[in-house]
Amino acid sequence: MRTLKTLLKPLLIVTAGLGFGQALAAEPLLNVSYDVARGVYKDFNPAFAADWKAKTGQEIKIEQSHGGSSKQARAVIDGLQADVVTMNNPLDIDAIAERAGLLPKDWQKKLPNNSAPSWSAILFVVRKGNPKGIKDWNDLVKPGVKLVIPNPKTSGNGRYSYLAAWEYAKRQPGGSEASAKDFVSRLFANVPVLDTGGRGATTTFAQRDIGDVLLTFENEVRLIKEELGPEKFDVVIPSLTVRADNPVAVVEKYAARKGNAALARAYLEYHYSDAGQEIFAKNDLRPSNEAVLKKYAANLPPLNLFSVEQSYGSWAAAQKIHFADGALFDQIISAR
Repeated sequence: MRTLKTLLKPLLIVTAGLGFGQALAAEPLLNVSYDVARGVYKDFNPAFAADWKAKTGQEIKIEQSHGGSSKQARAVIDGLQADVVTMNNPLDIDAIAERAGLLPKDWQKKLPNNSAPSWSAILFVVRKGNPKGIKDWNDLVKPGVKLVIPNPKTSGNGRYSYLAAWEYAKRQPGGSEASAKDFVSRLFANVPVLDTGGRGATTTFAQRDIGDVLLTFENEVRLIKEELGPEKFDVVIPSLTVRADNPVAVVEKYAARKGNAALARAYLEYHYSDAGQEIFAKNDLRPSNEAVLKKYAANLPPLNLFSVEQSYGSWAAAQKIHFADGALFDQIISAR
């Protein structure tokens, strides 16, 4: 006998249901997304479904697939038929375009702000009372401090954390590429486990009680406090952090094949609507609309930021230097 679990696809979550006697989209819309975007799409998808129904009379079904961003990109390349991808860095969407040809290479020109309707940043989550006295990046390399960071090879969260640590070290007095490599080497020496995605890292830190500090996106901090209790954790905002844009794209070949091209486009355009931007802000994702961001300044205060593009010119350059096979991250890990 097949159980309910065997009938459900792993990692697929139905977030907008169907009614009887309603017009039905050709196939469910599948959004393949990064690990810690689960919370925001629980709010976003029903809002979009209601808006679509009001405009078209059509009931739609939306499914989510979540995991480490690079793993998700590989799944789409290998045949997971996403209508849209909503990621936390452009590199993973570039890979889908370049390796599989499932969307145009100029996908960033299709929507405003280089197709990034929201952004986040890396913060530190510590145990209540901050028993290790963590104030900034330099505290993370001290002996006896254990860190939880997802694997930069499979997770955008991990890549941003790594690059933020590198940039911090390089900007210190007398800083250089060599001193940055030494700093990041010492930082990763304090990482006991590398989970494949941000949500796995959260589970390791918050539920398995491993580590003193979790490095994660700002919106994940809110979920940790909501789900596990604000009395258990504190948040530390470092002196420098990295802007993590959340780019989106229609996977044009799959969406067209499934008859969902117009629906997929409308779904992504809703990310830029006032309603969509408000949903992001309420979930502690920073909206690209500056007016909406200002409304939520109490929860989303100004940060001292740099961007990957500022430091490296492009994500592709950063990938080649740091995360390609045999590059700096591999050198650091192999030397541990």
